[in-house]
Amino acid sequence: MPEKSNSFSIKNWSQDDQPREKLRDKGKASLSDAELIAILIGSGNRDESAVALCKRIFASVDNNLNALGKLSIAQLMEFKGIGEAKAISIVAALEIGKRRRIEDALQLDKITSSRSVFEVMQPVIGDLPHEEFWILYLNNSNKVIKKNQLSKGGITGTLVDVRLVLKNALEVGAVALILCHNHPSGTLKPSQADKDITKKLKHAAQSLDISVLDHLIVTEKAYFSFADENIL
Repeated sequence: MPEKSNSFSIKNWSQDDQPREKLRDKGKASLSDAELIAILIGSGNRDESAVALCKRIFASVDNNLNALGKLSIAQLMEFKGIGEAKAISIVAALEIGKRRRIEDALQLDKITSSRSVFEVMQPVIGDLPHEEFWILYLNNSNKVIKKNQLSKGGITGTLVDVRLVLKNALEVGAVALILCHNHPSGTLKPSQADKDITKKLKHAAQSLDISVLDHLIVTEKAYFSFADENIL
């Protein structure tokens, strides 16, 4: 009895529907996110093609690339047809995309508004599952001369090393600082701890004629600016 062909294999699709050939002949913009990931994993499982499998994975995160990027290797391996090697390929590809966004953001090194701070820092901390607190050090042209992580995992006044912040500012010749941290919960309302840290750093910096220009709370898609809200 002849072996039954696997109609779910991409090889059995018309050439126009095969993602590799589609990218080659029609360009990368013609492919959906699922088709691009399907090229990475190469094959699906006994019941579905690589593209169908990737569409199902995307559907599980509401077709959101940022949400897909938060899935761990173990979570990806829960999908039938995704082994460790394929899961690692997906995680690596999405990390490359994230780093490209960071490099693009670094081109916006002159701070002209709270929005420009968000563009610089969102790729760094916007989709993290934990809190991180960063300091941007600016020169007299409002260009970022250094970015430094101050704390990770939580924010309280005890985690703020004012001496280290000011030491770094003096070393790089900064004349202004911008404070920035993320809220993984998605809330944009500043806490009392956020306000206390801002006040503490602002007063300490003033003694060295260094200005604190703003404090941004960053989430995946939005931000809150202390300066814009006149609470700095």
